[in-house]
Amino acid sequence: MAKLRIIPLGGLGEIGLNMMVFEYGEAAFIVDAGLMFPEEYMLGVDYVIPRFDYLQDHRDRVCGIILTHAHEDHIGALPFLLKELDIPVFGTAFTLGMVRHKLEDHGLLTSSTFHEINARDRIKLGRFDIECIQVNHSVVDGIALAIGTPVGTVVHTGDFKISQNPFHGMMTDVGRFAQLGDQGVLALLSDSTNVEREGYTMSDHKIGETLKKISGESRGRIIVALFASSIVRIQQIVDIAASRGSHLVISGRSIENSVKIATELGLLKIPAGIEIALDQVNSVPDNRLMIITTGTQGEPMSALARMAAGHHKQIQIKPGDTVILSSKFIPGNVRAITKIINNLYKLGADVVYEKISDIHVSGHAFQEELKFMINLVRPHYFIPIHGEYRHLLLHTRLAQQVGIPRDRLILAEDGQVIEFDDQGGRIRGEVATGRVLIDGKGIGDVGRSVLQERRDLGEDGIVAVTVAFDEETGVVVYGPEIVSRGFIFEHQSGYLLEDAVCVVLEVVEEVGPDVPRRLQKIRTRLKTTLRQYFYLAIGRRPVILPFVLEV
Repeated sequence: MAKLRIIPLGGLGEIGLNMMVFEYGEAAFIVDAGLMFPEEYMLGVDYVIPRFDYLQDHRDRVCGIILTHAHEDHIGALPFLLKELDIPVFGTAFTLGMVRHKLEDHGLLTSSTFHEINARDRIKLGRFDIECIQVNHSVVDGIALAIGTPVGTVVHTGDFKISQNPFHGMMTDVGRFAQLGDQGVLALLSDSTNVEREGYTMSDHKIGETLKKISGESRGRIIVALFASSIVRIQQIVDIAASRGSHLVISGRSIENSVKIATELGLLKIPAGIEIALDQVNSVPDNRLMIITTGTQGEPMSALARMAAGHHKQIQIKPGDTVILSSKFIPGNVRAITKIINNLYKLGADVVYEKISDIHVSGHAFQEELKFMINLVRPHYFIPIHGEYRHLLLHTRLAQQVGIPRDRLILAEDGQVIEFDDQGGRIRGEVATGRVLIDGKGIGDVGRSVLQERRDLGEDGIVAVTVAFDEETGVVVYGPEIVSRGFIFEHQSGYLLEDAVCVVLEVVEEVGPDVPRRLQKIRTRLKTTLRQYFYLAIGRRPVILPFVLEV
């Protein structure tokens, strides 16, 4: 009998990079293809995607990819995946709308195949019979998956929360989850992001009330920064603007695109006449203007960052403005965000953010909702997904509290193969996983050594040494010339570089003209000797670049 294999290629051990493969027999499909924002040590890196080695090695098996929702940590790596695999893409209307825009930027739109799906739809891929289930999340049109296989049903929750008072009817379909529980579920794979948070998630209506209160107290313009995919929050701001008789400006390419998609799908309703163009902001009174923009994570070229720096062409921050950052601070972006907040305060604005007011609600279930999901589904095996290792471990403990036996808890990490057959479930074997760093148009050409060089350059600077020899006599005909960048103020510590010239000449004298491979040996010795000299003299280890030539 064939075995069901579940292979996480990302998302189990970190926040982001969500990608999982399901295999049975000769067929396989993928759930999500997400990216991760770079960590602080990844200098210059734009974002991170999972390695696709396993998928490339088994490309003939892969029947398609199903996207659970439109957040970047679930769709951000899709363009890079589709460059490697020609497979159909399944997703709900809003998710595919966001994906199409992304693929168009990568020149992949016309070569990609899309299948729009809705809640309760079924997808047949090989021996898999997959049902889509509506879930409530911080982005509209999210789904969970009930994956029917010859060895049993596996439920993948996607990102979810269970709200008793959802905005615009975005209910998690608890009834369908309960029906699946009655029918019998082999394994539940459940979102672990907020397992450390007690109780229940806050209602979106509570956020709406907070936004109303802030807008009622504001005496000037209201500028709200949020994620482009936060359609629920955008609708709340639109409703507030309409009730105040205010005009609305939507600024930022990504948010303009998501608003266009959501409006066309009927997921967002903007009253006629309320929206004005960006170049009209100075034509209406300040207390009758609301602006929705991007830049909640401190992105340097975002509209909010340019406002805070005083570089935005149409919008200059001034006293009386209220700026609301309706999002959480993503780790790694905190420094950039706080810089923007400080600059906004300096320009006279009032700034509201998650640490001082309830203007953001998580899209991920808290402990009581996670327990509720387990009790609804009543799985034979429980597998925590979507989180760092501590989240996964704590989620297994939570599952034990509601009755899942320890021997039916599977705590897996990226690359570990979860295997099911008629004898049960277990972790058996591993596949290659890892991270690919994206820097500009470069894919995977930045690795540990490059990051280490960037850190060295950032911490201690660079010293370049140029010296040229006569090709026939081996006598120095130019230099040594020493130039530093990011190391010292040369006019204040010139003696240091002057003494370094002597160190270079000593090395040249030690490696005479008759020594084989003389230039190579001089380069190597200069790197070592100058680093030692600078460390003894000033306690720094700059990057040494020796340019040793023959002319």
